[in-house]
Amino acid sequence: MNWGKYRNLIFYIATIAFFSCLMYFFIIEGRTLEIRENIVTKTNTGSTWENFQESFKTNLHHPLALLLAQIVTIILVARLFGWICMKIKQPTVIGEMIAGIVLGPSLLGMYFPEFSAFLFPKESLGNLQFLSQIGLILFMYIVGMELDLSVLRKKAHDAVVISHASIIIPFALGIGLSYFVYREFAPEGIQFTSFALFIAISMSITAFPVLARIVQERNLQKTKLGTIVITCAAADDITAWCILAAVIAIVKAGSFTSSIYVIIMAVAYVFFMIKIVRPFLKRIGDLQAGKNTISKPMVAIFFLTLILSAYATEVIGIHALFGAFMAGAIMPENAKFRTLFIDKVEDVALVLLLPLFFVFTGLRTQIGLLNDGHLWMTAGFIILTAVTGKFIGSALTARFVGINWKESLTIGALMNTRGLMELIVLNIGYDLGVLSPEIFAMLVIMALFTTFMTGPALDFINFIFKSKKSSDEEAHDSNDSKYRVLLSFDKPESGSTLLKLAHDFTNKMNGNKSITAMNIAPVDEMHAYDINEYEDAQFKNVIETSHDLKLEVTTLFKASTDIQNDLAGISNKGNYDLLLIMLGKSMYEGSLLGRLLGFTTKIINPEKLLNTVKGKGNIFNNSPFDDFTLQILDKTNIPVGVLVEKDFKSADRVFVPIFNLSDFYLLEYAKRLINNNNSQIIILDAAGQIRNNIEVKELIRSIEQVAPNHITLYNEKKIEKEFLNSQDLMLVSSKSWKNLIDSKSLWLSDIPSTLIISNP
Repeated sequence: MNWGKYRNLIFYIATIAFFSCLMYFFIIEGRTLEIRENIVTKTNTGSTWENFQESFKTNLHHPLALLLAQIVTIILVARLFGWICMKIKQPTVIGEMIAGIVLGPSLLGMYFPEFSAFLFPKESLGNLQFLSQIGLILFMYIVGMELDLSVLRKKAHDAVVISHASIIIPFALGIGLSYFVYREFAPEGIQFTSFALFIAISMSITAFPVLARIVQERNLQKTKLGTIVITCAAADDITAWCILAAVIAIVKAGSFTSSIYVIIMAVAYVFFMIKIVRPFLKRIGDLQAGKNTISKPMVAIFFLTLILSAYATEVIGIHALFGAFMAGAIMPENAKFRTLFIDKVEDVALVLLLPLFFVFTGLRTQIGLLNDGHLWMTAGFIILTAVTGKFIGSALTARFVGINWKESLTIGALMNTRGLMELIVLNIGYDLGVLSPEIFAMLVIMALFTTFMTGPALDFINFIFKSKKSSDEEAHDSNDSKYRVLLSFDKPESGSTLLKLAHDFTNKMNGNKSITAMNIAPVDEMHAYDINEYEDAQFKNVIETSHDLKLEVTTLFKASTDIQNDLAGISNKGNYDLLLIMLGKSMYEGSLLGRLLGFTTKIINPEKLLNTVKGKGNIFNNSPFDDFTLQILDKTNIPVGVLVEKDFKSADRVFVPIFNLSDFYLLEYAKRLINNNNSQIIILDAAGQIRNNIEVKELIRSIEQVAPNHITLYNEKKIEKEFLNSQDLMLVSSKSWKNLIDSKSLWLSDIPSTLIISNP
């Protein structure tokens, strides 16, 4: 017997056996020590199942278990409502704000009080508030980093009047509003000055992050209007937070004179951060230049700066969030460096911790307190004051400085966006005892309303000022005989491949063609300050390929919260003749579960399961297309070419299988490839229908007359692997593609690339 083969096994068994016996010996001997020490062994009464139940209930109410259950519930509900708002063209932050109210006493607590008391008991709210404050500190750090101070310095002279007017006008109206509501709604013992200042600052705030995302989503970032409104919002943010710091100092001190020392310390703190800390961080950032990662020691330095800055402002008396905002604003201005650092912070801050703040705010918001008409009239008056001060004030100021009415109203609508920043201000006021539960609930409703109205207001403004085409332009469009190709890509290399394919279809058409390369990017992947760098990186390969091909290409970039609908909308409205896209990798990408949690599944498709339950579909009838492609095919009104790419270089040798009469439209595309690329086309008459169809025979004959020896009819039933390997591209209809996938034809894997063409 070969003992060497079993040596490890024998050693393993011997070791386990020896040390198990040793442990058993010490446990037996240890029991004799219990007798000597007079220790009474605890005996459990009741059955084992009852003991388990009691232990399980205790574990359920353990603070850590309760906190984890709260986090899971909050994230799921916040993602659900965020996704719903995204589908109705609203910022996801509105959905997250609504999710907070839904989980609070206004809905869950009212209709399911026992469950609400179990999930959010009062003794657990301290932990929730603590974690939400950490999330807010990280969020304000990101907001500070998203402010590009270099752009602010260059453009401030164009926007400073609008920005400061958009603060002073609603601030003054807020003071006036406070005069009428102070006696009824101010908490007992709160001075009018403190109450009025917080109402005023809540009227004046603008949510810079939400505004920046809306500007990107509506493709305004490169326009003069976009530059002005981003600069206004950035200046507004900085000014408003400085005013808020002063207001907090005054409220805590009790009067302006008592707060002088706090304000002096705050000014010294800002001076220290700008003149000493900022140059120090810049030197550290310069060491990182050109690198694609940030070392852990550097991450530690920047996080220490954040924590120390937040700690300093909290001790001074102007709130830790101002310190976090300031720490972000003085970060090195290198866009790449900021992007790398934000990527490290953003997911934890925005996905995990920030929803806790929304729910904590919702737990404080008791809409049920507004239980009569007078209170709702007061809430309406607050909303009217807020909209008048911010929307109308900003719009009239913009018009006064010479901006046209459409852009002035657009600036007003965008500056009226309050979002999360408003909730932060309101919670600070609530914590300081300045705002009563009733006025707090009214102001939360105002924050929701003013944020929600931004999208519809912009659409309404565009509708009012919609410019109609002149008769000359309409005549030009109707007589335009150009062959228009739109290619949409998500990755730079995909754009280059699709451009080569578009070139093969249009090469010899000279001025009678138009090719547009489009990239629609998720709005949450970008930040306001690096939007141009992101766009340049996406189109770099396309531009280089167009130069190599000597091809004129129009580029179109759009940030979107709903890529499928935007892609379909642009395709349908652009008068295009062909849309080229890549086939997605996951069959179930974009499923409901994926949208909620941020990932996809290849095992279960919840949307199709739901349709099956509703009787709308068959769960076993899976499409060979991924969900994204299916939506595009369903929503577009033009022909769509879906490329299954396998190292595509050119369409010199093209194979076109014809399975039935409905596939004959493929010959038109084959004809284009012959005329523009001198492609060699081999047509497979799989069903034997070409020989019996006069129209198709005439079409093939007309092609042969123009380009003899470029088209071949192939009647063989069996397709040789070597033949398929010699082809560059296969043209196939979408219906035949599904049949090929369902039949599991192994020879499909031998095709270098396949273009699936779907006619509407």
